[in-house]
Amino acid sequence: MVAAAASSAFFPVPAPGTSPKPGKSGNWPSSLSPSFRPKSIPNGGFQVKANASAHPKANGSAVNLKSGSLNTQEDTSSSPPPRALLNQLPDWSMLLTAITTVFVAAEKQWTMLDRKSKKPDMLVDSVGSKSIVLDGLVSRQIFSIRSYEIGADRTASIETLMNHLQETSINHCKSLGLLNDGFGRTPGMCKNDLIWVLTKMQIMVNRYPTWGDTVEINTWFSHSGKIGMASDWLITDCNTGEILIRATSVWAMMNQKTRRFSRLPYEVRQELTPHYVDSPHVIEDNDRKLHKFDVKTGDSIRKGLTPRWNDLDVNQHVSNVKYIGRILESMPIEVLETQELCSLTVEYRRECGMDSVLESVTAMDPSEDEGLSQYKHLLRLEDGTDIVKGRTEWRPKNAGTNGAISTAKPSNGNSVS
Repeated sequence: MVAAAASSAFFPVPAPGTSPKPGKSGNWPSSLSPSFRPKSIPNGGFQVKANASAHPKANGSAVNLKSGSLNTQEDTSSSPPPRALLNQLPDWSMLLTAITTVFVAAEKQWTMLDRKSKKPDMLVDSVGSKSIVLDGLVSRQIFSIRSYEIGADRTASIETLMNHLQETSINHCKSLGLLNDGFGRTPGMCKNDLIWVLTKMQIMVNRYPTWGDTVEINTWFSHSGKIGMASDWLITDCNTGEILIRATSVWAMMNQKTRRFSRLPYEVRQELTPHYVDSPHVIEDNDRKLHKFDVKTGDSIRKGLTPRWNDLDVNQHVSNVKYIGRILESMPIEVLETQELCSLTVEYRRECGMDSVLESVTAMDPSEDEGLSQYKHLLRLEDGTDIVKGRTEWRPKNAGTNGAISTAKPSNGNSVS
């Protein structure tokens, strides 16, 4: 079709079904249309007799048919003026259109061939915002910070960042084929009624992205003990390459029916191991336990907190991201106005649902680390059952703008940033 379009720019083809009109250039008048009357002759051939009227005109010239010869008489009064050289040139606009069509068609063909030839370790979605690197073990996704994702400080909130971390991990599981009826579930997990539950989350913030910033998030999975799996994230500024946030989490395997922790069966371990990156965590776990403190010594307590419908996830319990907002509700307002959260450690102890009534307790830790203010947190049910324990560190606002965080590297020596 491309070749036909190109040739039509130079050789116009009449539309199908049209017949030549009398008197036009290159066509004989109807009076010259011969009527063929085949007549058999003795030697087995046919005798053809042509009938024509006298002195017809073709292209303004008189035609005289005598003795098989063709004589013309010029009619100067009706002859058209000779065509100018410019009019005899091809239509350049049609030529340009034909060439453009050829190039567009060729580009589409090359794009399709290029997509087919891409390997699984460099998959890119339709908008180019997600890719799989390092042999498919590290997932990379790009986000733009929206106006509705920032807080009073004009920076992305901690809940926004955790939502992006969670979204990247889910997409990573999807790309690895680990999204069988649940987050990160393999066929072996489905067969044994096993699910993943988040048990610990650590975040360190160097600088918060602001409205309009474009950030890149890299995430990967690794081993974590006999019953768990770890997930790490690096958030960097796409324009400067600065590492803004580091985060790591620990997931444990739980029996969906008994709600008790379970060891990884051999078949499940075999399914997960090929997807692990042998790399140190981006945040070193110093095994610093979050001890339970006496609620009566808390500096600030918020009671009567009830989960909303929008706080629930697909498992019909409160999302792990929503717990962060709940534990920060008991932070003193003067701290929120003058300082910013720079480090967060959370341990998830139990799940809760729509009918739960919660208490959020915050107590200041008198010990200081490099001049940072430290606080202990506890989110519990009214009957005293612990839901979440946490520890946060705070610094004066804008103090982390020029900080630096080293990049974690997998064992193969390739940087994941």
